[in-house]
Amino acid sequence: MSQPATGLRERKKQQTRQLIADTARRLFAKRGFEGVTVAEVARTADVAEATVFNYFPTKEDLFYSGLEAFEERLLAAIRERKPGESALAAFGRFVLEPRGLLAAKDPDAVEHLAAITRVITDSPALLAREQQIFTGYTASLAALLAEETQAQADAIEPWVAANALMGVHRALVDYTRRRIVAGTRSPQLARQVRAQAKQALTALERGLGSYAIRPE
Repeated sequence: MSQPATGLRERKKQQTRQLIADTARRLFAKRGFEGVTVAEVARTADVAEATVFNYFPTKEDLFYSGLEAFEERLLAAIRERKPGESALAAFGRFVLEPRGLLAAKDPDAVEHLAAITRVITDSPALLAREQQIFTGYTASLAALLAEETQAQADAIEPWVAANALMGVHRALVDYTRRRIVAGTRSPQLARQVRAQAKQALTALERGLGSYAIRPE
């Protein structure tokens, strides 16, 4: 049976999108984010510059194209948790799960992670866009928590919880990058990140009532 035309078109669009994103990240890794233009990405991927912008509204989105899937998986981990399980427990399981280049054992993959880290840390534009993305994650998570707890429209508790959870994620990202810049590599790095994650999650589990009490 032949594949429906709509399905074939969608698959080709996804392939084109992936080609553009992979091409862009490869160029960024070689010469840095600011050293590559969208026009160059288009030429290298053999597509029109307008096609690039059809898939990616901004140059920064070319680099962070894979993060949409991360958000979907994060929200799914919370939404699909078992009855009786807290949002914190589900979030903790998600955070502690080995994934991506950090979990890779291939030396090439490890060095690729280091290259990506250098691109991000050297680019104010990417760092700013990343903060916008994390803010969006937090808003989505807060909306989900508000819906599940049937919170009032002006309640701040879902926002406080979402910011605390996403704060763990952001802190782990920053910690990972500092360790990579310092020369730490997998699997030592993965163990260090996991240990930091467990400490942070334990602090949230206990609450902050006894945290940072000023000595008399």
